[in-house]
Amino acid sequence: MTQHRRSAGLKVVGALAVPTIAALALSGCSTSASSTSSSGGSQEFSLSFATSNNIESPFQTLAEDYMKSHSNVKITFNPQPNDSYDQTLRTQLQAGNASDVVVTTPGSGQGRSILPLAQAGFLEPLDDAAKKLVPSGSDALFGADSKVYGQAMEITVVGLVANETAAKASGITDFPADFAALEKQCKNLQSSGKSLFALAGAAAPNTGLMAMSLAASRVYAGDPGWNAKRTANQVTFAGSAGWKSALDAVKKLNDAGCFQQGAAGAGFDAITQGLASGTSVAGFIPAPSWKQLKTAAAGSEFDVRALPAEQASDKAYTFASANYAFSINAASKNKDAAKAFLDWAAEPEQTKAFAEIDGALPVSGLDSYDFNGSAYKNVADLIKGGKYGPLPNSQWPNSSVYDALATGVQGLITGQKTTDQVLQAMDAAWGQ
Repeated sequence: MTQHRRSAGLKVVGALAVPTIAALALSGCSTSASSTSSSGGSQEFSLSFATSNNIESPFQTLAEDYMKSHSNVKITFNPQPNDSYDQTLRTQLQAGNASDVVVTTPGSGQGRSILPLAQAGFLEPLDDAAKKLVPSGSDALFGADSKVYGQAMEITVVGLVANETAAKASGITDFPADFAALEKQCKNLQSSGKSLFALAGAAAPNTGLMAMSLAASRVYAGDPGWNAKRTANQVTFAGSAGWKSALDAVKKLNDAGCFQQGAAGAGFDAITQGLASGTSVAGFIPAPSWKQLKTAAAGSEFDVRALPAEQASDKAYTFASANYAFSINAASKNKDAAKAFLDWAAEPEQTKAFAEIDGALPVSGLDSYDFNGSAYKNVADLIKGGKYGPLPNSQWPNSSVYDALATGVQGLITGQKTTDQVLQAMDAAWGQ
C-alpha cells in the first residue's frame, strides 16, 4: 500500500537484522527494569538498541541530548550487537530484565517486530503523541484495537546507496534507467576490475534486502496490496510471476558480473570498503548509510536511488517506511520516566534532529523538506508522489518467510538453489 503520513510527511525503513546466534547467555546484560525508580526527583530508565558498527547510535545521541536538557534524568544504555539483538531482546523480555525503553520495528516480520511482542504482552500501549506519528494506513503495523505499541522515529528509504563520485570516475554519466542497461553497465565495470554493486553475500539480511528491492517494481508497483492477498491465500510466492522475475533477476545480476569478486562469501564490511574506496558503485542498504559512508570516504558524494525497473516504461517504486520505533517494556517500573522521554522525542524539533543525526528523512514535517539539497533528490518524485510502500517483510506473518528468502538468495548466487525452490520455501514458511 502506498503510504502518506498522518502528520505531514512520509515514512521509511531501516534495520533488517536476522538473528544469527542464540543469545541466552546475554540475558543478564541488560539493566533490569526493576533496578531504578521514577519516583522522586531523579528520573531513571534504561534504553536498549542495536548497534552494527563503532559509530555512535542515533538513539543514544538523542537520549544524551535529553539528559542534557533534563538534568534530573539518568539513562542507562544497553547496546546490543545487531545480529543478535532480536534474540537477546526477546530473551530479556521473557526473563523480565529487559530495558525500560527498547527499540523495535513495526509489523511482524522480525524478532524485534512490534506485533508479536505486543501480542505476547511485552509492550506497553503508548499515548496520543505516538499515535500521531503513525503513518496513515500503517496502523496495523503498530498495534491493534486502537492501541499503538511503538513510536515511529524516522522515515528510512530502502533501495540503493550510490557513490556518485565513483560512478562518474567510472564513466557512468547517467545511472541505468532499466534492467538491460544495468546489466550492460555491470559488464563494462567488470572489465575494468570494478563492480556496479557491492554485496554482502554471506549476510542473509543483505541478500534478502536485495531480493525485496528487485520485487519493488516487479510486484508491489503494480499491486501494492499483494501482501494482503497472500494473507488471504489468494496468491502465493511460487505462483507469482513478479516474484519469479525478481529472483530470476538475482541470477541475471550474478551472471552479468554485477557483484564484486567473492561476493558470495562477503560480509557487510565488503559493502563499506567497496563503496568507500569506489571499487563498487552502489549497495543494497538502508538509505541512512549514505551519511556514514560520506564520513568514511571524505570527498565522495553519496546519493539514494531506487533500483531501476525491468523496463524504463514500467512503474517505478521504492520502499520507505517508519522502520525504527521506541517501545516501552510492559514490565518496566519506570514507565512515567520512559513516557516522558517518548513524549519529548515525539516533538517536531526532536524528530527533525533524529533524522539529521541518522541521515534519514524526518517522520514529521516532511512537507517542507528540501529534497533538492539532500541525498534524497533522486527519489524525491517517488516519495512526494506516494510511489512507495513499507518493506514487504514488515507485513509477513513471521521472520521465517524472510529467512527463507534471504538464505534462498544465497543459494541462487552459489547455484545451489533454483528460483522455484526458494519461492516454495517462502510459501511453506508463511504457514509456520
